Amino acid sequence: MWSVPKLAKPPRHLADLTVEGARAALVAAGHPAYRADQLSRHYFTAPEGKNLTEVPRADRARLRAEFLPPLLTSVHERLADAGTTRKTLWRAFDGTLIESVLMRYPSRATLCVSSQAGCGMACPFCATGQGGLTRNLSAGEIVGQVVSAAKAMRAGDLPGGPGRLSNVVFMGMGEPLANYNRVLAAIRRMLAPTPHGLGMSARGITVSTVGLVPAISRLTDEGLALTLAVSLHAPDDELRDTLVPVNTRWPVREVLDAAWRYADVTGRRVSIEYALIRDVNDSVERADQLGRLLSGRLTHVNVIPLNPTPGSKWDASTPQAQGRFVAAVRAHGVAITVRDTRGREIDGACGQLAASAQALSADPARTPEAGTSPT
Repeated sequence: MWSVPKLAKPPRHLADLTVEGARAALVAAGHPAYRADQLSRHYFTAPEGKNLTEVPRADRARLRAEFLPPLLTSVHERLADAGTTRKTLWRAFDGTLIESVLMRYPSRATLCVSSQAGCGMACPFCATGQGGLTRNLSAGEIVGQVVSAAKAMRAGDLPGGPGRLSNVVFMGMGEPLANYNRVLAAIRRMLAPTPHGLGMSARGITVSTVGLVPAISRLTDEGLALTLAVSLHAPDDELRDTLVPVNTRWPVREVLDAAWRYADVTGRRVSIEYALIRDVNDSVERADQLGRLLSGRLTHVNVIPLNPTPGSKWDASTPQAQGRFVAAVRAHGVAITVRDTRGREIDGACGQLAASAQALSADPARTPEAGTSPT
């Protein structure tokens, strides 16, 4: 159901390897093991453009080619929210396009990363799902998005001066748990202390899923205190079968049972993601049903005002319907908030910027949309 096209693999990168694996690979390539520490320090913490000064000049080009090959190239950047939201369109080594969004808030900075090029889950209201799945991203390609954002924060590239990347959410293009091994490898590099990684906190990393139950169970047993976010979007199987087609394999009850086990084992509150769609899933009746399902559980509902894609029949709920929905869920004692939507004016929904760039490539006569600038 989620088979990935067999394409050329991304070149091996230091970030694809464990700390021990990197040292072994350096030795196998004829370098001393400690070069792995030097390369890691350079990759994860050195400012952009800094040379490998810790390494003899004669070895630098070879080490870069073997362990730090370029994986992602920035194609476009779009800014919103007075510059505090930056959406980047990346081109991978094989020409595939992915997106990430860096959002700076007064007390934190969050990066939304992609885990796949495209997505095979086929949710009809999602721009990425409409485009289908191209391939899985490598751990190095995932980490590369995070390293770029971390360096941008340290350099003060967003308004507010130098800062720290505190949160990463796997809510970009793709279904993270359908690329399980590479996503977990990337997360372990994010968690690894310097110089071997970014030294992030597991509590600052959120993994979102449409409900791949076996993978949720596997994640539960990893021993990591990550935040699990379940993209539910409907409290009943009849509607969810349409909105989230994987529901025909793992229905609502099975998904939530797996989520509650995750909460029990990790002690972490599960986030229930609910994209509110006008006249589809935003009735008070469905809000009551959702409230009954979640009442008494270690959970929080994150209502997402739908960011419609061009030409789509799906639209955002009215503010009045949204207010009634939130109140009805809250009446069951369930914590619920409405997501602070960022970047609507810059193709903020996942997959929109990639789709517009692909259309531009197919029709050179078109001009870039307002706000697009090459980097």
